[in-house]
Amino acid sequence: MTSRKLRTATALGAAALAVGALAPAAAASPARIAWEASCQAGYECGHLDVPLSYQDPSAGTVRIAVARLPATDQAGKLGTIFYNPGGPGSSGRFAPALTPALHARYDIVGFDPRGVGASAKIHCFTDPAQLEVLQRALGTFPLTRAAERQQIADTRTVTDLCEQNAGPLANHLSTGTIARDLDRLRAAFGEPKLRYYGKSYGTYLGETYANLFPGRVGSLALDAVDDPVRWSTGPGPMSYRLEGFADAPRALQSFLDACGTRCPFGYEEILDRLEAGPVTVTDTTGRQVVVTYQSAIARIHDYLTDAQSAPSLAAFLRALADPASPAPASPGAPPDVDSLLGGGATLCSDAANPRDPAVWWNYARRADRAARGFGPYDVYKTLPCASWEVADPGRYAGPWNRPTAPILLLANRRGDLETPYAGAQRTERLLGNAHLLSLDAYGHGARGKSACIDAWLDRYFTTGAVPAPGTLCAPDRGPFD
Repeated sequence: MTSRKLRTATALGAAALAVGALAPAAAASPARIAWEASCQAGYECGHLDVPLSYQDPSAGTVRIAVARLPATDQAGKLGTIFYNPGGPGSSGRFAPALTPALHARYDIVGFDPRGVGASAKIHCFTDPAQLEVLQRALGTFPLTRAAERQQIADTRTVTDLCEQNAGPLANHLSTGTIARDLDRLRAAFGEPKLRYYGKSYGTYLGETYANLFPGRVGSLALDAVDDPVRWSTGPGPMSYRLEGFADAPRALQSFLDACGTRCPFGYEEILDRLEAGPVTVTDTTGRQVVVTYQSAIARIHDYLTDAQSAPSLAAFLRALADPASPAPASPGAPPDVDSLLGGGATLCSDAANPRDPAVWWNYARRADRAARGFGPYDVYKTLPCASWEVADPGRYAGPWNRPTAPILLLANRRGDLETPYAGAQRTERLLGNAHLLSLDAYGHGARGKSACIDAWLDRYFTTGAVPAPGTLCAPDRGPFD
């Protein structure tokens, strides 16, 4: 689960739901991409229509938006790599180059999964004023029983609106269905087997594809690995089962050790002060910002997903300890709310979760004892699944060990708050033919952080080579380098 999942939203995304109610379902031969006249510089844009339901061909089609980053060496091109950045709910249409060598020899194709971005989306809200309840409900967690009751009520209001307004697409957003879309994309680009790089939630998509279509696996590189068993099945909230919070203390300690004298404050004392009440800081643009305990945890969490954000995290904590010290400006743009909730429908379609929202409280308290603040922040991400009645007949929940070509797993050994290192180790054992390569750093995702990691990605995609068991790569830079 990434930090972009079910975040507090401040803007209502707008795009038309591309469900063709009377369109034919699947063609006997692979459909081809319909290329579009305009696109972001450097990319070629298009779309592919796929069945709304792979179980009911009469249900119509939905549109999947794609973009191709062409190989720079077209004469020496080796094929196509497909890309997913995580989520669920994150746009992946405009893929990065991955590595210079891969950009040279492969076209890299990104796509917006159904429910996201420029692809077919759900629309839960009919009035922008309804966003206020979403802002209260998501991306936070309660500290008191009264706040818990309010959060449950607000969350139910959001999920009720989704059930009223989202339409048929909401019940066809599971990862099993998205994996079938990915297979249609593979065929549309003329690739006999899938080459794929997926990060975070994108690893679960890759794991699902590998077990739905084991004979079509070419090269799958899965970075920041989700445990597919804990994602899909088991007791308690899925966000508790994944235990991303369990890596938070290790990642935080790695940061504090690197910070040294740059961090002349007591971290626990900062949290104690915030639990007593909000702190007002002034950011580097001169804007005054009220920071609550919950918003501080969310921001610290996000900084810890990238070791190169260490200077910003240190500045943020210094400002909380001494409000006369400037805080970094808040990063990021407002999310696309429709995509955010489309990702939520994917999450709730995929994962077994309790139906009683009151049980989240005790799981959150248990997680808080393991990782102060980070535990309840993680656990409450899946609260909407208690009341959102979504069920996709295309859901896939295993088995996960079907024989495939070798699959490369990448993980951060010193702590990953979204996809814990222990989950990557379990997944190496779960999948039919997986090989784990570790980065000796904290953070979320290894690609682009180490020449060693990137060199292995190059070798893996071009030759199929995988590292020896226990291979550990060093990062190119330390947190404050």
